[in-house]
Amino acid sequence: MTTSVRTRFAPSPTGFLHVGGARTALYSWAFARQAKGVFILRVEDTDLERSTQDSVDAILEGMKWLGLEWDEGPFFQTQRMARYKEVIDQFLAEGKAYLCYASKEELDELRKQQMARAEKPRYDGRWRDSKTTPPAGVRPVVRFKNPLSGGVTFDDLIKGPITVSNAELDDLIIARSDGSPTYNFCVVVDDWDMGITHVIRGDDHVNNTPRQVNMLAALGAPLPAYAHVPMILGADGERLSKRHGAVSVTQYRGEGYLPEALLNYLARLGWSHGNEEVFSMKQFTEWFDLEHASRSPAQFDPEKLLWLNQHYIKLADDDRLAGLVEPELRKRGLDTARGPSLARVVALLKDRANTIPNLAEAAALFYGDGVPEPALLRQHLTGQVRPAMLLLKSKLEALEAWDKVAISAVIKVVLGEAGLKMPQLAMPLRVLVAGRTQTPSIDAVLELLGRETVLGRLARHLSPE
Repeated sequence: MTTSVRTRFAPSPTGFLHVGGARTALYSWAFARQAKGVFILRVEDTDLERSTQDSVDAILEGMKWLGLEWDEGPFFQTQRMARYKEVIDQFLAEGKAYLCYASKEELDELRKQQMARAEKPRYDGRWRDSKTTPPAGVRPVVRFKNPLSGGVTFDDLIKGPITVSNAELDDLIIARSDGSPTYNFCVVVDDWDMGITHVIRGDDHVNNTPRQVNMLAALGAPLPAYAHVPMILGADGERLSKRHGAVSVTQYRGEGYLPEALLNYLARLGWSHGNEEVFSMKQFTEWFDLEHASRSPAQFDPEKLLWLNQHYIKLADDDRLAGLVEPELRKRGLDTARGPSLARVVALLKDRANTIPNLAEAAALFYGDGVPEPALLRQHLTGQVRPAMLLLKSKLEALEAWDKVAISAVIKVVLGEAGLKMPQLAMPLRVLVAGRTQTPSIDAVLELLGRETVLGRLARHLSPE
């Protein structure tokens, strides 16, 4: 009987959900979805000094915004302390772990001597089988008895076979002197208890894997398959960090990116399906496999992400975009109730926008007062143009149907009668009704602004001097 696939995403709540973590979550989620398995969210919050509720909230919020729904969890390691103590006691009872009373000063001196001999600093096992009477008043740590001979080999599903000699690994602390369990130990117990079959995580965890494999073996627990995803680099080849721009998922949301754009970009960042660049999450989950994950670090390209965002804004539902743009307009002090339907405005503008604030900036012209700077008005409303504008105003006033087709026809008639070319009329017209020289197609702009607004603004500037 085949074991159902069970994957997990296990962030530490010491910060926001960053881009690298989001990609790991995406790959784990997609692997489970493709196999019709289970995706688990586990919050590894044992670092009590650095873990915060704000970070937990930001991680959950980021996951939900991306649409990476989990099937089980979120589980919190801080709520599983009794279970960890139970397994530590089991290890001690079975002689698979031991109490170590070495002081910090002793260990510092050991490290200093090893480095002086150009040796790799490591614990020397002095309390491993010691019969020495424990020193009074010292609270011991608990160390796992790592095998002394042989090695650990695991077949990484991305990197290939990896072998590490046990002689390279010292006896890991699994419980601190205050009794609190350590990260590597908690991960082992969690993966065992939760039946994790595939551990997909960043390759900064590769060095932890041999230790975890040895502890799972000591428990008689089945080993999951491991897949370590290479890190993400900035354009300068250094590990992606804040200096490269936005690195958290919520920051990208705040800067006006759509979740489907970020997901599509992250999916392609270190994985490929032929030459496909643009695809839905449905397609991604059908295609995803670890065989086509890259073994090399991926380089983050903000311009490529921006291009994808523009693509997805073009495809997005107008009402949905209006809901995202409206708060941006409110920030600018603009009231969308005093203007045309925002969904219609968005439909006109979205093909040129690459972020939500960018789209809002373009939409602002429909909700402001449209008053141009005096110098701009003087520059464009010249003696040659004024008669044509007056003619246009009178013909627009006579229109029965206020729509783009009728407005366009009127403009063409005025151009012919006034002997002007389109730019000679359109540019001043934009300045008079929108207060700016650049807008989308002027007939579409006039239609959306509405008869009353357009005629009122023309009258404002064309009244007798």
